Amino acid sequence: MSVTDTVVATYRTLADVLEGLRWAPSVAYVYNPLRYAWQPHELYLRRFAGAPREVVLLGMNPGPWGMAQTGVPFGEVETVRTWLGIEAPVGRPPRQHPARPVEGFACRRREVSGLRLWGWVRQRWGTPAAFFSRLTVLNYCPLMFLEASGRNLTPDRLSAVDRARLEMACDDALGAVVGLLAPRLVVGIGGFARRRAAAALAGSGVTIGEVLHPSPANPRANREWAQTVTAQLRAMGVEVPDGG
Repeated sequence: MSVTDTVVATYRTLADVLEGLRWAPSVAYVYNPLRYAWQPHELYLRRFAGAPREVVLLGMNPGPWGMAQTGVPFGEVETVRTWLGIEAPVGRPPRQHPARPVEGFACRRREVSGLRLWGWVRQRWGTPAAFFSRLTVLNYCPLMFLEASGRNLTPDRLSAVDRARLEMACDDALGAVVGLLAPRLVVGIGGFARRRAAAALAGSGVTIGEVLHPSPANPRANREWAQTVTAQLRAMGVEVPDGG
């Protein structure tokens, strides 16, 4: 089996494992885009994350207007369609919160984190081919969790039991995929992803780093996020072009 096929199979297995888990009552809704948005997710893996890369940028989990809609990490709809060139049918999770519907590529909401991340990539590297020749972007956890109110429940806020079971599955998948992609550096986009990468990859010899998360909920990210992340990556020895 090729590296690409093995990466794809790893995420298929992760989706199945996570589908079998049960969650505490505080988790009212669970969206698994590796199930209902598998087609665009597989396209992303095969085009952009299915061969060795020097650097893996690692996010936390899907946002409601990004990967939850498109199956692509930080997958703001218009960017995925027009710049990454990915568009495919998206189904629906079995249960949806009315304020967080999955509309797939028909969704008109813009995800700020995805706009910032991929906008920065586009401005600096110009084309997907230039960026993905040496780097790629993955998410540690493929699930989105919501409270009954519709409020996003990030993985670090799950109960201890739920978090432990989630981390066991996601750590195994991350270790397997990093073993296949053989990066020298895995960079957590935010502290949670960096901590999980450090735990999952302990003893692997892979260097772990961290950059500022682009979420608008992070006050620092609302002030020159692109310049900050460029400087952080360059300090880790990553070549970031000056861009246009």
